Amino acid sequence: MASDYRHIFDPIRIRGVDFKNRIILAPPSPNLASPDGLVTHQFVDWFRMFARGGAAILYVGNSSIDIKECKDEECQLDLSNEHSVLPLSWYTEMALEYDCHASLEVNHNGKDTTFEMVGHVPFSSSPIPGDSEKMRAAREGRAPYIPIEMDQNKIDETVMKYAMACKRMQKAGMDIALLHGGHGNLISQFTSPHYNKRTDKYGGSLENRARFAIEVVEKTRELCGENFVIDYRISADEIIEDGMHFDETLKLMEILKNHGVDMFNVSAGLHSEGLMKYMRYWLQGYTMKRGYNVHWTEKIKDYFQGDILLTAVGSITSVDLAEEYLSKGWCDFVAMCRPLMADPDMPKKAAANRSEDIRPCIRCNACAKRLGGPKVINCAINPISGMTTYLRDGRVPAAAEKKKVAVIGAGPAGLTAMHTLIERGHDVTVYEKTDRIAGCVNSAAAPPVKIDMRDYLKWLNVQAQKAVRAGKAKILLNTEATAKMLELEGYDAVIIAIGAEPLIPMSIPGITKPNVMWAPDAETMFRDKVGKKVVVVGAGDVGMEAAYDFAEDGREITGLIDMMPKPPFLFSEMPALLDQKGIKVQYGTSLCEVTDNGIVVKGPDGNTFEIEADTVLLAMGMCINHDLVGELRHCAPETECRIVGDAKNIGGNLSAAVNGAFQAALHI
Repeated sequence: MASDYRHIFDPIRIRGVDFKNRIILAPPSPNLASPDGLVTHQFVDWFRMFARGGAAILYVGNSSIDIKECKDEECQLDLSNEHSVLPLSWYTEMALEYDCHASLEVNHNGKDTTFEMVGHVPFSSSPIPGDSEKMRAAREGRAPYIPIEMDQNKIDETVMKYAMACKRMQKAGMDIALLHGGHGNLISQFTSPHYNKRTDKYGGSLENRARFAIEVVEKTRELCGENFVIDYRISADEIIEDGMHFDETLKLMEILKNHGVDMFNVSAGLHSEGLMKYMRYWLQGYTMKRGYNVHWTEKIKDYFQGDILLTAVGSITSVDLAEEYLSKGWCDFVAMCRPLMADPDMPKKAAANRSEDIRPCIRCNACAKRLGGPKVINCAINPISGMTTYLRDGRVPAAAEKKKVAVIGAGPAGLTAMHTLIERGHDVTVYEKTDRIAGCVNSAAAPPVKIDMRDYLKWLNVQAQKAVRAGKAKILLNTEATAKMLELEGYDAVIIAIGAEPLIPMSIPGITKPNVMWAPDAETMFRDKVGKKVVVVGAGDVGMEAAYDFAEDGREITGLIDMMPKPPFLFSEMPALLDQKGIKVQYGTSLCEVTDNGIVVKGPDGNTFEIEADTVLLAMGMCINHDLVGELRHCAPETECRIVGDAKNIGGNLSAAVNGAFQAALHI
């Protein structure tokens, strides 16, 4: 039976190159190249899951035209010499096994290369340091490194490096390349008035600022020929005040189209300017709308009267959205990165009309955070993505011996363990002391802004119901597991996923007053008991989300305090949302007492003061029930008892819980 997604699976031919569908893997950087910039077999195995899953094109992010000159990742592909061709062919030929096109995002990051990475001052269109370099310099107590303005010889050399990078890709069997002309990388350091302050033929007018990009495109076409597709990544609007804005971008696209660009990958924003202020426009968080940048492609199609090939990218989180945008003619391809990492089999499942089985991306950016570690990329909710060499075909291996296994707790860690144990062939029983599964995901999905988490909650419930209906596992709700109960059942193995308990400091006077609630409980079970004036104690994710949620609900947030200093918020949207509501976090401020009229707190100066409120919401963290964990861990042979999630590490998160539970179940 044919798929319901006929626009997604409509093939297209460009320059004689056939693409089987309209789904592209937007360019990730997995940190799996070798230190000297070559494709490794681990690299190939990681990208295999996307090729096997049915995507038409795979892009690899930030592939450098010369890592001795432009490098900002630990393990970044280098395209500067012929030694890259053979390893690249491993990647290309793997993709061909699945009728998929392997490709790369070809890049030079210009001013954003650090001195420490390459041992010299970076090159750019103009001798102006970026905000990220100014921040590093201030942190290190030195003057910023001033980029070297590229002279004509350097420009000519760099144009050839771009073209030769694409030629080496072609030698390795690739028939499409993505030139990175957006987000404030080198090409856009020439095209954008924010960066380009030159007075020669490469500066000033748009036609002059476009000259470097034109030369890169034309030289690439000259070396790679007519049967090679040139894709071009562009920021539709850089957003920054003096940057490239949409009206000028349209003219730039027209120029580049006339000089040989076949299709445009339309993003927005910049990488590092404004201390990452504009990054959110190309890497959206969970509070931002889906399909965030698609309105740009819609407008571009109108401007060109449809006579242009476009890829939409940016929080296109589902095949239903992809089908909608394609069917309306707003784009010709949809590019996804995080959603495909969450479920690489998304295209296959869509083709089989199994959209309810597609694991939804929650846009938590756990993947991006790992790259800054630096660590190898993986996904918070798809643990196989971090084990693609060990599980090369994406399948969990069957157990050598079938065992009777108990899973204690049906939160995200417990459910992950359950599904993994099922795949391994074990007999699984899950004990859940409450009347519903998914644990902390229920409260995490409660705020209206958490649309992605609600989709994940729905997916967890659907997949659990399917497993139970199929007789693959038993889930016992309203059943609190005890050591005696487990011992009577005679389990061969136990996975303890009981989570953690709210931290409520009983030594604080008034903490047990009826106007005090744990914030997640207030959002899910006792919403009608929350008063008009609310103070929140604890400004982590839970506290900030509760403050924003109840502010949206019309309550007055009289205070949001946290005893810790202000942390960095590189990937969090909540501080900006709280600012919109006029909610300021008072850091270095601790709770001293709860009264009938609010709370008494001690500020960073040591002085106490009162915050008026009729409801006090606690979000002060969690604590492990060590006594219960200690009791349960002896209910099966001790080497077969595993502790996962918050029951093991209170400093963990959803990614640690899911990935840890998967790995525990993998070895039982």
